[in-house]
Amino acid sequence: MTSGQQWSVVGAIVTVLGGALWFGSYQLKDELVGVDVGSVAPMFAGATIAGPRKAKSLADYKGQVVLLNVWATWCGPCRTEMPSIEALHKALGPNGLHVVAVSIDDPGKADDIRKFAKDFGLTFEILHDSTQAIQQAYQTTGVPETFIIAADGTIRKKVIAASDWNSVPNRALITQLLKDAGA
Repeated sequence: MTSGQQWSVVGAIVTVLGGALWFGSYQLKDELVGVDVGSVAPMFAGATIAGPRKAKSLADYKGQVVLLNVWATWCGPCRTEMPSIEALHKALGPNGLHVVAVSIDDPGKADDIRKFAKDFGLTFEILHDSTQAIQQAYQTTGVPETFIIAADGTIRKKVIAASDWNSVPNRALITQLLKDAGA
């Protein structure tokens, strides 16, 4: 193969790879945009674990301040932060905060989720998304991930990892959002 032919092959490969990258980024542009603070919270759905299973979605909390926690029973950091979420719920739930914890445990794990909730004394809304669709909608990278959603539906805080949700800064943010919402 001559030098000119080698350069032609290299040029063709570069053109094909460049086209594939451009096409892939064009096709995946929606998936490449992250769900960040200031963006509108995507819709999600899950099934209640308390009482008869029924579907709930973000639309059920329209106009409300929501702490949305994505978690799983097998997640150690999720276990660490649950007591602070419960404490926050007890403190600010009466003022209008809605805590919604969406488990991404596999199908058939509703009993495990109920046991987890009972063991931790959780009294807030727990949903099960066995399809893990919430992970795609919110583009989570693991669990736990938590989003504070204002009454206007925008994400005001996003935390990737366990957090002390009953801390002074978190309570101050949520209290202000509740005031802004007229709660």
